Amino acid sequence: MHLIRVAERRHSPNEEASGTVRLERLLDAQQPDGARLALVHFHDGAVTHWHTHPGEQILLVVSGVCRYGNAHGIQGEAHPGDTIYVAPGEKHWHGAARGHDMSHLSVTTVGPPVWLEPYEGA
Repeated sequence: MHLIRVAERRHSPNEEASGTVRLERLLDAQQPDGARLALVHFHDGAVTHWHTHPGEQILLVVSGVCRYGNAHGIQGEAHPGDTIYVAPGEKHWHGAARGHDMSHLSVTTVGPPVWLEPYEGA
């Protein structure tokens, strides 16, 4: 067990998005294929490119309005306190609804995402 102080967090822009997205890494994997935790901030209307994860992803909306979708045509909006589950290998995108900034916590397992083409509905 160990504590990660706020001052130890790493911040970086996410280049794999349409619009302004800032990634705040709260916890990197501590074990091979371990969990990662990030707080991701999306500016008004910004969304990720299409991508997949080799493991599960869980998104917990913290503030604003989140929009999301997958390659099977499922799309929707989520609000603070809502949780979105993404299965391993599921091609998807997510981000802020137009007119809203949005932040979500992201928990992932089993390695980094595989980034694909930009989402055209942004």
